[in-house]
Amino acid sequence: MDQLCIVTTGGTIDKIYFDDKSDYQVGEPQIGRILEELGVAFRFTVIPILRKDSLHISEADRQLIKQTIAAQPAKHVLVTHGTDTMVDTARVLAEIPDKTIVLTGALNPARFRGSDAEFNIGTAVGAVQSLPPGVYIAMNGRVWDPRKVRKNVAANRFEAAE
Repeated sequence: MDQLCIVTTGGTIDKIYFDDKSDYQVGEPQIGRILEELGVAFRFTVIPILRKDSLHISEADRQLIKQTIAAQPAKHVLVTHGTDTMVDTARVLAEIPDKTIVLTGALNPARFRGSDAEFNIGTAVGAVQSLPPGVYIAMNGRVWDPRKVRKNVAANRFEAAE
């Protein structure tokens, strides 16, 4: 992997909560800070496209994500994305040839102690370097084919689709 292209779209991984309002907003992308703190031994660029909860990502947004990734020279792309519609976006990105694209996110904000963000990012970084071209989802310590996975909202985890 010469260089990793990271595309950020928002989602829980980048959320900031305000207790006094019981509200949140999607803040600055956290992945660059996380990778720098971990001292990774590869170059990466971060392209922030959206700052949205994935429930608010439209089909037009998905096309923008797809066009942005397709226009990058990098063959390895990691996408941070909200978990609720990650599978939908992955299916759109499957139309991009000759790139290894891995989507990941978090069920708890990266700023929270005990967040799954760092673990999911680590899984995604390993996956994007070792898998053949295609689109994958890295969540809960597993790498999934987006055609064969779903988010179980009640259990708050990804699992095989039936």
